[in-house]
Amino acid sequence: MQTDVQTTGESSPATPVSPNPATVTATAPGQLRVIKRNGSVVAYDESKISVAITKAYLAVEGGNAAASTRIHESVAQLGTQISEIFRRRMPSGGTVHIEDIQDQVELALMRTGEHKIARSYVIYRAEHNRIRQQKQDTEKASQPVISVILDSGEPGPLDTERLQTVINEACEGLEGVSPEDIYKETLKNLYPGVKMEDVRTSLVMTARTMVEKDPNYSYVTARLLMDTVRSEALGFLGIASAATQSEMHYRYAATLKPYIEKGVELGLLSPHLLEYDLGVLGEALQADRDQQFTYLGLQTLYDRYFIHSNGTRFELPQVFYMRVAMGLASNEENREARAIEFYNLISSFDYMVSTPQLFNSGTLRPQLSSCFLTTVPDDLYGIYSAIRDNAMLSKWAGGLGNDWTPVRALGAHIKGTNGKSQGIVPFLKVVNDTAVAVNQGGKRKGAVCSYLETWHMDIEEFLELRKNTGDERRRAHDMNTANWIPDLFMKRVFEERDWTLFSPNNVPDLHDLHGKAFETAYIEYERQAAAGEIEVYKTIKAGDLWRKMISMLFETGHPWITFKDACNV
Repeated sequence: MQTDVQTTGESSPATPVSPNPATVTATAPGQLRVIKRNGSVVAYDESKISVAITKAYLAVEGGNAAASTRIHESVAQLGTQISEIFRRRMPSGGTVHIEDIQDQVELALMRTGEHKIARSYVIYRAEHNRIRQQKQDTEKASQPVISVILDSGEPGPLDTERLQTVINEACEGLEGVSPEDIYKETLKNLYPGVKMEDVRTSLVMTARTMVEKDPNYSYVTARLLMDTVRSEALGFLGIASAATQSEMHYRYAATLKPYIEKGVELGLLSPHLLEYDLGVLGEALQADRDQQFTYLGLQTLYDRYFIHSNGTRFELPQVFYMRVAMGLASNEENREARAIEFYNLISSFDYMVSTPQLFNSGTLRPQLSSCFLTTVPDDLYGIYSAIRDNAMLSKWAGGLGNDWTPVRALGAHIKGTNGKSQGIVPFLKVVNDTAVAVNQGGKRKGAVCSYLETWHMDIEEFLELRKNTGDERRRAHDMNTANWIPDLFMKRVFEERDWTLFSPNNVPDLHDLHGKAFETAYIEYERQAAAGEIEVYKTIKAGDLWRKMISMLFETGHPWITFKDACNV
């Protein structure tokens, strides 16, 4: 009797994938897909169900029953009923395991009173499961035993069955991927005495090379990387040496409390997190959401975001999102409910909070702001205080915007020393090096942008800060720059007129003005300069300065163009 419900011919896998009703819906809207036992995904085909039911009838009632109208009508009715069940479950489309379909065939036969047919079908399934298991045992016995160094440091045989389970789980619900290929290629890279951590790395590297074959391998690679993340985190917390994705459905709930306790003990998390009902929050963690990551996304979280102790990450993805949610909900009235609400929002990728919130929420220093804007004053103490502020803010993952327009220009008189100013460029070099020296919480480079108005005397040198040629002492390659342009300058460009550059100590109110007030004040300062009342100034063609702006923007991507009057409307 041949009654197995299949959508296409399939080779028997080394390890069958367990049926999972809560499968990943990696399909187009409205479409149903079937997960075969080897983890591959094919289109749902109701005719395959009808064929299987027909063969079950023929096996019991004989070949003459093939012409029976009763059987044809019964088969058509049962096939439709089974399809409707899955469409009601997943009206927007989704994936269903082959075993789930066969379960529904059994139930449908029993409900219609076809007990003999149902019994025959059950016996058939059991027999084929036995045959598959025998084949797996034979294949397992024929495989060479690879000696590895276990995570405990002890030598032992490689658990190939678990290796296949991890690979099959990683491929489950994805089209165009082959767990067999990953398994075979991984074994080629192993050798006697290899460490288990290198086995897991080999899995990831093998799958990563296949991304060019099909983009879905990016999801496979991420899921294989999750095996490394789970092993590292659970081992550090003393929960388990390793866990498969299916095991995480019950292990996640037991992970949150020891994670919070360990983080507080190590001085990495806020003690206030212990005041939450960690049992309730642990039960809210959704292990299936670990399957949503692409490789680049999960690798970035692992490298930069997960909390670690001496390089060992002990924060799992869903625990990570819950820690962020707990930090954000700490001042809410119903903290647990709000934390779960925030967790569901960000862990489902419906919304994502900013980087500082991911870094710092729930920690001892919950600095949650992304950007800080400062104006640098025109005195030495204020300048270096601003640079110090940059360092301290960057330390806790803040991005920085510095307004340097108030600082006097090159050649301007300094009353205190009776000397002349060196302008803003030497200070910007210090700002650039500070951003490099003080990275954002040890997780990424410092980010700073310096702004300067177009009428500032140092604007021409400012435009060349990112240039790849010239005096390196007057270059800042690691800092962003932005040019703060008033509308009056663009009018002068269109009219092919001159543009006057000033030192801000001679035009102190100009920086705070915009629109008509700026134009009036600027024209008055030009009159004073022409009359000799202002000594430090420079007149250039507005069109020449504009061409230099565009040339530098094309060559270096900087300074960014920002329009002062439009921003102040």
